[in-house]
Amino acid sequence: MKRITVAALMSVGLAWAALNGCTKKADEPHQQEGPPSVVQGSVTNSAAGVRWSVPQRWEEQPARQMRVTTYSIPAAGGDEDDGECAVFYFGREQGGNVDANIERWAAQFENSPDPERSTRQVNGMTVTAVQVSGTYLSPGGPMMQSQAKKENYRLRGAIVEAAEGLVFFKFTGPAATVEAAESEFDGLISSMTK
Repeated sequence: MKRITVAALMSVGLAWAALNGCTKKADEPHQQEGPPSVVQGSVTNSAAGVRWSVPQRWEEQPARQMRVTTYSIPAAGGDEDDGECAVFYFGREQGGNVDANIERWAAQFENSPDPERSTRQVNGMTVTAVQVSGTYLSPGGPMMQSQAKKENYRLRGAIVEAAEGLVFFKFTGPAATVEAAESEFDGLISSMTK
């Protein structure tokens, strides 16, 4: 008799919880509270034989020429502009080498400051990270000409040496926005798998 009563009570309790939104479906992404962190969403993207998880707050933008994808990162700390993370893959042995791309990214800032560089391994792939700060020349168009000077900007980049070629992650935006999303960017890079 007790078993029936306990089972009945459990069924009623589960039904009440479901009706009142107290349960969470297994496929729902984790809802983040507080400041951004490395919590990744359920969306993944891929290029050159590697996959990565997209941070939950990042919004994928419509397709753009020469890009695998582009993410918009919400502005932070009073910044007017959102951040942007563009992902590029040009094919095997295409798009220049690691050093040439770091030089190109640094040249997109006024007076071409010396970038900070580091290298690490992520799931068997070499990743070269780069950081540049200053006045961003906001290059665009077919000739990559400056669209406008944007002061106090930062660039966080990662060049992944995948089996099928280099994959480039270029995250630019106002300094406070980039700083607020650094752990998310690092989480995206750390999530990469072959």
